[in-house]
Amino acid sequence: MTAATCVSSCATPVTALATTVLIVGHGSREASGNDEIREFVRQWRVRQPGWRIELCFIEFAEPSLHDGLLAAAQGAQRVLVLPLILNAAGHVKMEIPEAIEHARTHCPGVAFHYAPHLGACDPILAILKRRLRKAMAALDVPDPVTTGVIVLGRGSSDRAANGDVAKMARWLHEETDHELVELAFTGITFPRLERVVQRQVLVGMKQVVVLPYYLYTGTLMQRIERQVGHLRQQYPQVRFACGAHFGFEPEIFALMEERVTQLQAGVAGAAMPCDGCRYREIAHDLGHGHSHEHTHGHAHAPAEAVPA
Repeated sequence: MTAATCVSSCATPVTALATTVLIVGHGSREASGNDEIREFVRQWRVRQPGWRIELCFIEFAEPSLHDGLLAAAQGAQRVLVLPLILNAAGHVKMEIPEAIEHARTHCPGVAFHYAPHLGACDPILAILKRRLRKAMAALDVPDPVTTGVIVLGRGSSDRAANGDVAKMARWLHEETDHELVELAFTGITFPRLERVVQRQVLVGMKQVVVLPYYLYTGTLMQRIERQVGHLRQQYPQVRFACGAHFGFEPEIFALMEERVTQLQAGVAGAAMPCDGCRYREIAHDLGHGHSHEHTHGHAHAPAEAVPA
């Protein structure tokens, strides 16, 4: 879709209120990961048949973020942009806001509202606790005192994103009987899974539960499965259990629906705060071409309910 086409479409008066809910997925080199996100959208459309729900990807899959925004704006007065992403790093703080600014330029008659990422919260904690209970059952319910837990995140150069994983590990520790709940990362930052397992074995853990902090499958989830297999060979005296990614848990659907409801009601704090500005200023200073002349004010304005 060209920008000119979108300008023409967006400039056409819309007689009835039209709202598009646009899910932004990360995208994966592994086709099965993208297919799972598409299946999530299909299931969400069944849950909310009165909503217009569309999908785009930041990378590795189509439609792209820019194309998805322009397509979502066609025939709409309002586009609610919802990142289906756990932690806020460069994609959430820089790429998506910049793409929204681009769409606003080409679709001046459409209001774009940007919701926060899923984040560290009680619903995500509930999923982790359920995953941990399932893993413990697979190990025949051993003593939690001798069972180490590792919350395994993707890893980011953004310390706040890594901090969210650390927060979830701490919350899990406080709400379980496990004496040792730690975090590890699959890349970018440290500690890595192998090092944390080594420490847990040295302090006497007899079982280790690895809980991937991932929404969908992909190349990294496949790598985690291989790593756990290697660790089983390296430490034959220790029993390992590896949880699954979050996928289609009801809490994920509920969080996304909460984002829509709060954006529509104009709830204070429902829109993504302008906390990405510092990162985009740095990107601009490094020559990446972002203009900091953007506004988020209208995203906080109250709006009517999504048509049922």
